[in-house]
Amino acid sequence: MTSAMNGLEFTCAGETLQALPMGALYWPTERLLAVADLHLEKGSSYAVNARKLLPRHDTRQTLDALTALIDTMRPRTVVCLGDSFHDRDAVARLPEEERAGIERLAARARFVWIAGNHDPAPPPAGWGDVAEEIDRGPLVFRHEAQFGPADGEVSGHFHPVAALTVRGRGLRRRCFLTDGRRLILPAFGAYAGGLNALDPAIAQLFPDDYDALVVGRDTVRRLSWRRLRPDATLG
Repeated sequence: MTSAMNGLEFTCAGETLQALPMGALYWPTERLLAVADLHLEKGSSYAVNARKLLPRHDTRQTLDALTALIDTMRPRTVVCLGDSFHDRDAVARLPEEERAGIERLAARARFVWIAGNHDPAPPPAGWGDVAEEIDRGPLVFRHEAQFGPADGEVSGHFHPVAALTVRGRGLRRRCFLTDGRRLILPAFGAYAGGLNALDPAIAQLFPDDYDALVVGRDTVRRLSWRRLRPDATLG
């Protein structure tokens, strides 16, 4: 079933949610928007460490996409599910324009920054609240999924990507993963990369059937994990 912004409507832990084509989650009842793994300033991190040359525009692209979502969905709360900044010094490297952009967004909705493994340092005061995880009714939002039963868990961390064969061509697309009890979001960051949705690190979290909500250009399509194929790690 499609809904706002051609998103796909589905249920997790009894709640009606929307997987949006931009790779974000919307919870209409709570007017809550969730994004995972922004990895802001990843490009500048690589430039500093001279490991790989990447254009240093990833933060602008990611914030532009987030701004467009907030303009359209008008959420009351925005939850960033960890690894929002690529490393401990990323905030210090933010250009003034991008820093001002975050401050403008934080003035429009309540931001909650979940701590991730890449960004143990909290963002500056005035950018929102910081938490290890938050409970919101039947759902709990955290950075990394916990092994074992976790009804209502919403997380990121793995950057899931679906590998598909379409008309004889191999394709890779970001995806949400869910079994109706837990949910893993795709990475929202422009340079975040991804891990195959069939990788054992992910598959062990779903002992029974699970589906990939595959992000296309304008829509989200639901596919059983059986329709996916193994492939190399991306990013």
